[in-house]
Amino acid sequence: MNAPDKVVNKWLITITVMLPTIMEIVDTSVANVALPHMQGSLNAGTDEITWVLTSYLVSNAVVLPMTGWFSRIFGRKRFLITCITLFTAASFLCGAAPNLATLILFRVIQGAAGGALIPSSQAILLETFPPHERGMANAIFGIGAMFGPIIGPALGGWITDNLNWRWIFYINIPIGIIAVIMATYFIFDPPYLRRARAAIDWWGLALLTVGLGALQIVLDKGQQDDWFNSSFIVACSVLSAVTLLALVYVELKHEHPIINLRLFKDLSFSAGNFVMFMIGFCLYSSIMLIPLFLQTLMGYDATLAGMVLAPGGLATLITMPFVGVIISKYDGRKVVLAGLLIGAASMFLMQRFTLEASYWDFVWPRVILGVGLAMLFVPLTTVTLASIPREEMGNATGMFNLLRNIGGSVGIAVAATLLARYAQFYQNVLVGNVSAFDPLARERIGVMKQAMIMRGVDGATAETKTLAALYGIVRRQAGMLAYNHIFWIVGLTFLGVIPLLLLLRRPKLGAGPGMH
Repeated sequence: MNAPDKVVNKWLITITVMLPTIMEIVDTSVANVALPHMQGSLNAGTDEITWVLTSYLVSNAVVLPMTGWFSRIFGRKRFLITCITLFTAASFLCGAAPNLATLILFRVIQGAAGGALIPSSQAILLETFPPHERGMANAIFGIGAMFGPIIGPALGGWITDNLNWRWIFYINIPIGIIAVIMATYFIFDPPYLRRARAAIDWWGLALLTVGLGALQIVLDKGQQDDWFNSSFIVACSVLSAVTLLALVYVELKHEHPIINLRLFKDLSFSAGNFVMFMIGFCLYSSIMLIPLFLQTLMGYDATLAGMVLAPGGLATLITMPFVGVIISKYDGRKVVLAGLLIGAASMFLMQRFTLEASYWDFVWPRVILGVGLAMLFVPLTTVTLASIPREEMGNATGMFNLLRNIGGSVGIAVAATLLARYAQFYQNVLVGNVSAFDPLARERIGVMKQAMIMRGVDGATAETKTLAALYGIVRRQAGMLAYNHIFWIVGLTFLGVIPLLLLLRRPKLGAGPGMH
């Protein structure tokens, strides 16, 4: 249905597209905290239950870059409403799932429907606002995108503790129904997005599905299965590499490809996507490391660890509207540069975390990172998509979001692997210094042993307990050094991205996506 003459208030359209966006992003993180409850309820092993997360991420990643193509084939309004309906129905079925296999199947459907919601919503929002307000449109979208990860774990924890894990899926049903009604009345396809009658790119569809699906499995399961010592991970890696290379060849030859790789001929667009990939790498790895540090080394519970992350999310929310105003008047590339420098500074502050640090010692670097992220997402999106024609906007936003997600998956995989390797390395180094020949170590062991004997423990038991306590201290110190090393690497990565900003084209102030 095309209605070029139909004028709808831009704020009504904004609310309409933000509802499914927030619903989808919350669902990406809301299940994490409920996994132990699901495991007990569905009688599943630890390895098996993680497929509840993996299945969602895999199908989500596969559909993301196809969004623009589906919108052209079916019409964007029809496709958006279909995806919201499917997502809502799959949420109900996930909540009602009687066993693990059924839950994973419905999570695949939910992830596939959800994958199209973000790029479709972003493309609609960018077209709704006039060119000079597109920075503000990106800021609004960014607020929604940041709202999900902030509220997701807390909401999931509260629902799981007070109701039942099944309700983390059921809460999507009323939101989905409202979103479908609003999309029906307030969203209309623009005239240039008439449904295309083109040959379906079956090869592209198959290669993209297999290639991205295998890649996501490798990144998600690699550390758990010891990477290339696992024949399953090796097989998935080879399959992913071969199919993605074949995909590039097929898509560049096809007249109507499922993903338009020709967009990457635009150097500014390519550079912006790579910068977003690296920002995803830095963001997701650091967001994974902070709560792990707090829970494994500092003894924080999940709620308190969440309270360390929350102020950083609030800092992002508060900063984003100001950034939206700034980039409508100043060069967005300079704002991105400031964001990268602030992000690096926050990582170097985190590199100095100790086991004696207080709650606020953890909060402030996270708040600084939150301000930096607000200065990255909005201007980078605006600058990267500035030269993209309107009819390719769905394609471009799909690939842009995909690269952020893959960057995040790579970041989490790399951080988890480095954490295990560095912790072992530092433990070996520290244990080498704790010997009977070291006077300081001998003195410390003697003091601890004497303290236990004075509490009524016999000599042999006191010695065993002293060595166990000393090993615990060494292990915590080794863990702290490992985390600090990775924060330092992430900080250097933020700085390493800076030269790429020279490749970004300076957008004309007041210009925006689709104006070329």
